[in-house]
Amino acid sequence: MNENKSRREFLSRSGKMAAACALLGATASVGYAATSKTAKAEAGAQMKITDSHYYLDNVLLEAGFEFEGATPVSTRTELKTLEINQGKIVAIRDNRQHPNGTLPAYDAGGKLMLPAMRDMHIHLDKTFYGGPWRALNRPAGTTIKDMIALEQKLLPELQPFTQERAEKLIDLIQSFGSTTARSHCNVEPTSGLKNLENLQAVLARRQSGFSCEIVAFPQHGLLFSKSEPLMREAMQAGAHYVGGLDPTNVDGAMEKSLDTMFQIALDYNKGVDIHLHETSPAGMAAVNYMLSTVEKTPQLKGKLTISHAFALATLNEQQVDEVANRMAAQQVTIASSVPIGTLHMPLSQLRDKGVFVMTGTDSVIDHWSPYGLGDMLEKANLYAQLYIRPNEKTLSRALAVATGEVLPLNDKGERVWPKAQDDASFVLVDASCSAEAVARISPRTATFHKGEMVWGNVGRGSKA
Repeated sequence: MNENKSRREFLSRSGKMAAACALLGATASVGYAATSKTAKAEAGAQMKITDSHYYLDNVLLEAGFEFEGATPVSTRTELKTLEINQGKIVAIRDNRQHPNGTLPAYDAGGKLMLPAMRDMHIHLDKTFYGGPWRALNRPAGTTIKDMIALEQKLLPELQPFTQERAEKLIDLIQSFGSTTARSHCNVEPTSGLKNLENLQAVLARRQSGFSCEIVAFPQHGLLFSKSEPLMREAMQAGAHYVGGLDPTNVDGAMEKSLDTMFQIALDYNKGVDIHLHETSPAGMAAVNYMLSTVEKTPQLKGKLTISHAFALATLNEQQVDEVANRMAAQQVTIASSVPIGTLHMPLSQLRDKGVFVMTGTDSVIDHWSPYGLGDMLEKANLYAQLYIRPNEKTLSRALAVATGEVLPLNDKGERVWPKAQDDASFVLVDASCSAEAVARISPRTATFHKGEMVWGNVGRGSKA
């Protein structure tokens, strides 16, 4: 791949593979989109939850694996009642048991309860979603610097719609079960701090039902667009992470670019989340330089996320092990959109070595890509198709990339979630178990964030 090409250009070349998947039956994105609309249409006839203390009956929970010898072959489930109070699951009771008969009760309808999804790489501040359909025609050979020039013309056109479309994009990802996100937000001379201000206004309105970290993202190059002063202002204005972008191919000075990024983070005690698309030797040079910097700077341990990290796909198995060991030791996170295409990302190998791998939507119908469903369960499905040998256990484990490693069962088949005092953040899914939900990208029926039902519907529960 041309080292100057962006991640979306890489993804755009995967169209033939996506079409092949469709022919093989991977058409769930169409099916469940229709299901979601149906669920919304029926919501008026169902019960909405506005109470802070209530029971939720007929919740299907995973109880353990069924084994043949040492091999898990299916998942046992059981119906339970949850008692939810002030955003917490305060008790898990036998189904329809209500010790306090004065509390309202609701009915989950026997749907499977899974942990809420986490979309940990998305761009809420610049999208066509919620507006007219638009697909930009980009000539072959378009470079990331060409895209920067396009953005400089396009962003003023998009900015008046930033808040409205960010709200609609949040609605979309909530409908698929995501209640936590990390959004990159443009901070560069064309946008100034306006995108940040708009996104913060939206998140303030949605804070009861949606949690989101913001990465101040110098999309036009930290050095290339002379964005350091604005980035520092963004840190003072409340951004949570310092972003960066391809320090060699865009900024043209790897060490200076990365040093500047890290220095801003240290000065404001923030984390770092860099977009690294470079697949040439420059990409691994940047990875190694960042790891060396963190190794020498204890304050940065656990504070570095490398998004995309396509250069890791150029390594052999031994080389991946070596870099993964360094990443795990420094608690470096990899954020991936689980790309399909010619490069095979070593996501499973990284996870096996103890590296925290999180996934995200990235683009949803914008000037970088016309694709993007906003569905983290789809990302778990892609991860499973690309990187694991499917069976009941591995499919259930694949859910972890969509939930921030929160799973109902541990590897031994013991229930570890939910438990009393966990946040009541979960999604109800029309599936019999996690493995089926991942394999079939099963429809969602309701999404809860800290006890608040933020999307979907449930029924009225029965009296004990």
